[in-house]
Amino acid sequence: MVSNAIVIGGGIGGLAVAAALGQRGVAVTLLEQAPAIAEVGAGLQVSPNGLAVLRALGVESALVSRGAVRGQAVVLRNGGDGAQVARLDLARLRKDQPYYFMHRADLVDVLAGAAKRANVSFETSAQVASIRPGPLPQVQMSDGGTRRAELVVAADGIHSVARPVLNGADKAVFSGQVAWRAVVPNSFGHPDEAHVHMGPGCHLVSYPMRAGRVVNVVAVEEREDWAAEGWNHPGDPLEMKRAFACLGGMAAEMVSAVADVTVWGLHLHPVAEVWEREGVALLGDAAHPTLPFLAQGANMALEDAWVLAKTLAGGGDLAAYQQARRKRVVRVIKAAEKNAWRYHLRPGVMRSVSHLGLKVMSRVAPGRMIGAFDWLYGVDVTKGAHRR
Repeated sequence: MVSNAIVIGGGIGGLAVAAALGQRGVAVTLLEQAPAIAEVGAGLQVSPNGLAVLRALGVESALVSRGAVRGQAVVLRNGGDGAQVARLDLARLRKDQPYYFMHRADLVDVLAGAAKRANVSFETSAQVASIRPGPLPQVQMSDGGTRRAELVVAADGIHSVARPVLNGADKAVFSGQVAWRAVVPNSFGHPDEAHVHMGPGCHLVSYPMRAGRVVNVVAVEEREDWAAEGWNHPGDPLEMKRAFACLGGMAAEMVSAVADVTVWGLHLHPVAEVWEREGVALLGDAAHPTLPFLAQGANMALEDAWVLAKTLAGGGDLAAYQQARRKRVVRVIKAAEKNAWRYHLRPGVMRSVSHLGLKVMSRVAPGRMIGAFDWLYGVDVTKGAHRR
């Protein structure tokens, strides 16, 4: 086990791995380029596989006290009129496997608290210029300073400084899809469910958070023109309303209620071939950027964080960490890409047959529908390390 580490990035993955290492006695310094550890984003879904890590870190109760909503179902709806197509009943999961909807800022704040209690040191406004793997890896700062530690974990997202050092230039391509994200007041009586409103060439996902007071909205449209990557670019609510004018029912009400919105282009990135070298490791989006169509980006980062810390604590090396994680994240990413196709079917025979099949399966074999996700939700990388 290493005795000291540097974590680059104060997002969900970086905070989780900092806390997990700190709880094991590692002296951790976390570098965040922003002036403060904060998350100004919107919502996220924490499925049972991600929750297992949060429980093991001891933060589940804090999230519930902040208004994390226990999801009852994922409902697929016809985007035009809002009619239900299929229902994935999350209540059929085991009682110890809740599925939560929460605000990213709440999760970041709670994880930061766990890291501080584990004696993690924080440096904000800390801009990393480059990373140099080696017997004692080096982190060069933009202000000319240098940091050294036995382990450097790059949890610095899709624009990671470390990823090209280990893998060369990324070959990301625009997916032809643009996502809009907003938070609106829950004046619609949105139930404790995630709704996927499926339209021709577009879809909208909605779910409540913060004790149901607000609703998170993520709307995705197919577009030929390129849009910048990264989720925090300001968008025009009027342009969003025009883009999703084909949606009806509650989806139309939510789009109409949007006052502030961010927009980002979704890009396809290959999973990194090399996740580690000479004391430097990639984690989360730095290793495997994930499209948001299976709600697993944050969950995969949480799994990464626990597996990395557990592997090192058990006497393993970083190569074992990559071996333990890569196959799983590849499967998740492929499943997410397939969902985009299913959600955007245009009127015609294929859409009719697909929706009819989902409707029949939902009514005739609801247990089988939720069981199809055992490979994803049923994984617990902490293996009995839970505590509340």
